[in-house]
Amino acid sequence: MGLTDDRGLTLSTRSPEAAAHFNAAIRDYLEYRLSAGEKLKEALAADPQFALAHCLKGYFMLLVGSTSMHPKAEQALRAAEACLPGATAREAAHIVALATWLRGDTDGTRRIWEQIFLDHPTDILALRLHQFAVFWMGRADLLLAGPAGVLDAWAPDLPGYGNVLGMLAFGLEENGAYAEAETHGRAAVELNPDDLWAVHAVAHVLEMQGRHADGRVWFDRPLDIWEDRNPFKDHLWWHAALFPLEMGDFDRVLELYDARIRVSEQAFYLDVQNAASMLMRLEFLGVDVGARWGKLADIAETRLADHVLPFTDMHWAMVLSHEGRAEAAERFIASLEGFADNPHATAARVVRPLLIPISRALLAYGRGDFDEAVDLLLPLRHELTPIGGSHAQRDIVQQLLLVAALRAGRERIVRMLISERRVSHPSSRLLRDESLGLWRRSETLPKRQAVG
Repeated sequence: MGLTDDRGLTLSTRSPEAAAHFNAAIRDYLEYRLSAGEKLKEALAADPQFALAHCLKGYFMLLVGSTSMHPKAEQALRAAEACLPGATAREAAHIVALATWLRGDTDGTRRIWEQIFLDHPTDILALRLHQFAVFWMGRADLLLAGPAGVLDAWAPDLPGYGNVLGMLAFGLEENGAYAEAETHGRAAVELNPDDLWAVHAVAHVLEMQGRHADGRVWFDRPLDIWEDRNPFKDHLWWHAALFPLEMGDFDRVLELYDARIRVSEQAFYLDVQNAASMLMRLEFLGVDVGARWGKLADIAETRLADHVLPFTDMHWAMVLSHEGRAEAAERFIASLEGFADNPHATAARVVRPLLIPISRALLAYGRGDFDEAVDLLLPLRHELTPIGGSHAQRDIVQQLLLVAALRAGRERIVRMLISERRVSHPSSRLLRDESLGLWRRSETLPKRQAVG
């Protein structure tokens, strides 16, 4: 009998050492551990002809979400293809998925992964990558369909079962099934407290239900608890900051921002999203965030043509507009126009209908043309899902529209948006009289001060 992964799926390697390191790399990947890459290197050192290990290396490069990693992904793809004669059919399908993803055809890639876990429902690598891809495509239906469709093939004692529950929980949450999502998410965390995706799923439930006190309890953890994890951990701290934000504890939000949310020079895509949207949320509530935008803007000017995830691009536009980098912003828009003509990239499909209008709305808001911002955003407010991200993340666009309408004095639109928000986000701090009044009374009111 050949060597297998932790779930009994056949691997092409004949090296027990390579198989063990590969299994460890998958476990670390599922838990966002920094050591995943090192485990994978050990697998390839033990067997340089291990096709799926080369493929996984390419996947890891593309998960960075930057075109700067494409040459390394291409190199891994070529190495994997050279190993095709000894690969299993499942591994060969993964290699085709890597090639398709590298071309930018995310929609085609997710279809390949769907076929893989149709044929091999315990292929947790295909399932987890599928969840990543469809999340950034805004496909909440597929976030749920993937794990729900394979669940019956998973026994509770099969390694990774808790991870599948965590993915199921997140899919349920994004489809509005909050009670079921919380049940599965908490069960997943109980099975494996190291499953950050499951921790994340429960955080989403608490956010969407406005359970801010419960959210603070959920994140009552030491700030260094996830030091051995990759930058996804900082997205969890972004979620943690949303709860004190809604409770008006802005000092705590800025403490979390400075300790865990602010962007390093590497500017991982999630870090950019976390930082820019948190600063904007704070400013919408009248909080003075000091000079924290400046570093983000400097980094943004180095990423004007790095188009992979439209949701990240939107945040680059947010940063440039806030800091008045008009010339850089126009170069960014021009680069988006060029990317929109890419015939292969799934992400290119949303550039003209969504990404460019949202980016121009952000630029208009930044220069004080609030009427233009409203006119650009109002027709899109119920069409945002293809830009990717979660309901909680995309809410920054809804907040922007409301504040722009307030500042433009568009009273009928304001009344409608407030009425909508009172139903969809009844506990939103942006609906507090003090917050709404801040924009209605004067643009020159002194901002609330916060430490940090």
